[in-house]
Amino acid sequence: MASEQKQEHPAEKEFGDEKFDIERTSVILEEDENSPIPEVAAIVSNKDDPTLPVLTFRFWFMAVIFSVLLSFFNQFFWFRSTPMTISTLVIQLLSFPFGKFMARVLPSGRLNPGPFNIKEHVLVALTANCAGGTAYAVDIIVIQKVFYKQDFGFLANFLLILTTQMLGYGMAGVLRRYLVYPAAMIWPANLVQVALFNTLHKDEELAPGQWSRFKFFLVATLGMFLYHWIPSFLFPVISTFAWICWIKPDNLVLSQITGTGGLGFGAISLDWNNIVAYLGSPLIVPWWAQVNIAIGFFLMAWVMVPIAYYTNLWDAKKFPILTSKLFTVTGEPYDITKVMKNNELDETMYEAYSPLRISTFFALTYGIGFAGLSSMITHTWLYHRHKLVAQWKQSRDHSEDIHHKLMQAYPEVPDWWYAALFVTMTAVAIITCEVWDYKLPWWGVLLAVGISAFFALPVGLIQAITNQQPGLNIITEYVIGYTLPGRPIANVTFKTLGYISMAQAMTFTSDLKLGHYMKVPPRAMFWAQLLGTVVAGLVNLLTANWLLSSQKDICTDNSVDFNCPSATTFYSASVIWGVISPNRMFGPSSMYNAINYFFLIGFVLPIPFYYLKKAFPNTWMEYVHIPVLLSATGMMPPAQAYQYTNWLALGFAFQFFARRYHPEWHLRFTYVLSAAFDSGVAFCVLLSFVIFSIRGAEMPAWWGTNTKMCPLERKPYYPVG
Repeated sequence: MASEQKQEHPAEKEFGDEKFDIERTSVILEEDENSPIPEVAAIVSNKDDPTLPVLTFRFWFMAVIFSVLLSFFNQFFWFRSTPMTISTLVIQLLSFPFGKFMARVLPSGRLNPGPFNIKEHVLVALTANCAGGTAYAVDIIVIQKVFYKQDFGFLANFLLILTTQMLGYGMAGVLRRYLVYPAAMIWPANLVQVALFNTLHKDEELAPGQWSRFKFFLVATLGMFLYHWIPSFLFPVISTFAWICWIKPDNLVLSQITGTGGLGFGAISLDWNNIVAYLGSPLIVPWWAQVNIAIGFFLMAWVMVPIAYYTNLWDAKKFPILTSKLFTVTGEPYDITKVMKNNELDETMYEAYSPLRISTFFALTYGIGFAGLSSMITHTWLYHRHKLVAQWKQSRDHSEDIHHKLMQAYPEVPDWWYAALFVTMTAVAIITCEVWDYKLPWWGVLLAVGISAFFALPVGLIQAITNQQPGLNIITEYVIGYTLPGRPIANVTFKTLGYISMAQAMTFTSDLKLGHYMKVPPRAMFWAQLLGTVVAGLVNLLTANWLLSSQKDICTDNSVDFNCPSATTFYSASVIWGVISPNRMFGPSSMYNAINYFFLIGFVLPIPFYYLKKAFPNTWMEYVHIPVLLSATGMMPPAQAYQYTNWLALGFAFQFFARRYHPEWHLRFTYVLSAAFDSGVAFCVLLSFVIFSIRGAEMPAWWGTNTKMCPLERKPYYPVG
């Protein structure tokens, strides 16, 4: 045996594709045998203590509490006009002192088996991670109630949420042999969480007067809580102000170019919630990726869109310059009730009413989405084919690394647990769609599940190595749109079953890998993930039902606080792909047929940059990432252009300036600051809602509350009619 050595290892790392954004603190590891992957060996401990308790009372209590809070907050914010997602990072930070506190005050024994340990902490975070995302099926429920005037009742809605959220878990049980056990399957994003756990559970060495991370988190949270009252209530004009538009607000073109509802040129936001509403925190995205996003945004929003609009491509001037709404050929809002009977398309009514029209911007975003999907295939083949093949072979031949060996101390989850869950959820999905009128036949459910299962392993291989996840939403919409045209609810249900089941499988598999790294017993992970998923599904539905029944004009333009931009976009997609169908929208006879060429453009575009990178190594070409560049505007709509520019400005301040000129501060506090800002905003918005919004109270009108100072920004170039 080699002599034991103490070695300093990096413990914070951010990954993006092959570019590593390294942010490290020191963790002392004693190593004999270690992972063959250098990045993993540098961060993940190669020691384990199987005696540490995990499924403790502290875990169950915190897991339920934090899962309820996180799923409620995120579902609540999903409905708001400026949505926000509270990340699991917040739970990681809050649960640590809470666990320490419980270990200190609870009586020793079964309730308190000793000090709060890192495995309990990981399990709480894993449970919260399963509860953190809003259930995609809630979108279906919302558009049914608000736009299609359907309500299948609580039981149908809950079963739909449960099946779409948990089908992926059954797939994860099969995928674990290929995507969790092998050392070659890194799952880079998990290394950031491992680094944070290690940082929190080791004693911080503080210089005199130096703040701990947790103290910084509390102060920053309080600061943002107090500040956010200004843009959200007292002085809302600073939330978004298009100062250039104010110069001549009656100028239509100036309003379209500079208004916050238009191209947002020069528009400023001093509202954290507004900036991160769709794009997430700019404080944690590597600068090289932000540059790709900036280029993609600039080319799309400030070059392609204005050229297309003012040259009147596809009758662009009949519609607002930036919108996801649906229109008739004359530019009037599209009334789908005039083309539908029994929630299916009536072709006679459709011909008598009007073909569907969308803004040129909206059409181009679909084209960019097509290009992004096909570019991911080419990029993965060009840049990662050798790595994928080599690591696939390694995963089959050399899976017994130190971490997998250490996990042999714990009983594995039997395959039949996962199989039973998968079969049960598939059966429940079929029963749900057959008993209630989702208009998706049993074979449609099986086809959706089959597509999800077929793509799960290749997508997982890509994500486990490159941190990129190709989405199946476009493929599933296309397939069902051609197979069952004219059925919007069937379309979105099929998309959710096919797309989200695979995405959930990736989430569950990633969490299994995190537990693998942290040596958490697999059966404990199984129950923790089930707990988080079930709790979140129930809370998501209860929160949605509460808001839908209590908020007047929710998910419409008449609602100021809850106009549900994500649901509106989801509804538009249901009409485009479901009611009208892809053949009518993008087929040979459609005016938007040219959009299909974006598939070819995206497929070809990475090729020249790949060979330019080989011809000019160690230059800026190393950082050109076509899929990231093309997916830059993937959140438009519902995201607005000004949100991108302000997001990039903050990203420059922290990921470029602070990282380069204040690296120690950046390393220590940037991620914590991001979590603190999210927490402060969340507490402020919820308290404001309870104190003022429920009672209908508003800030007295004054100049600072007038947010309509650019009234023409959402108007079409030509008058409607």
